[in-house]
Amino acid sequence: MRCQVSVLYFARSAELAGLRCESLSVPRRITARQLWEEIVRAHPRSTCFLEISSWSCSPETKLPSSHQLAEAESAQVLLGTTRNNFEGKKVIHLEYEAYTSMAETEIKKICRDVRQKWPSIKHIALHHRLGVVPITEASVIIAVSSPHRAESLEAVMYCINTLKASVPIWKKEIYEDEYSWKENKECFWANSEK
Repeated sequence: MRCQVSVLYFARSAELAGLRCESLSVPRRITARQLWEEIVRAHPRSTCFLEISSWSCSPETKLPSSHQLAEAESAQVLLGTTRNNFEGKKVIHLEYEAYTSMAETEIKKICRDVRQKWPSIKHIALHHRLGVVPITEASVIIAVSSPHRAESLEAVMYCINTLKASVPIWKKEIYEDEYSWKENKECFWANSEK
């Protein structure tokens, strides 16, 4: 038995895949590594934009089982990867730091909010890396499953927008000969200082 999984591509991954979103047919019982292999099969060039070791779960982690997927036919995945340039400058890597306890609290709040706004949501996974993130690797992964595509797509967009606006994670872009701390334009505390 197979099911449909929607995969969203952003930044460099979108460029390499040549699209922003697609639906892949995958086995109902699948591990994170097997899902990654399905994506690589669909896009052989994709091996250079994400390594399974950068995921927050183990490569052998089982994704939702067939009875869970029978209830949740749509799974949306967002992978935010590090691009290699910004405004004409070559990006070497990114560095993220966070007020960890507050970031974890805010991420849990986002997940609670998703469950309130979209009661049909079955599973939510939201992870943001900290420390050094080389170009082409994922900084953020968000996965949401639901019985219908619309709810999980809306929930993924809500997660990334709310994460950027409210979670205390700071990004430093390292270029060849300088660096720059970046603010998300969505970030409420950045806007209040102006």
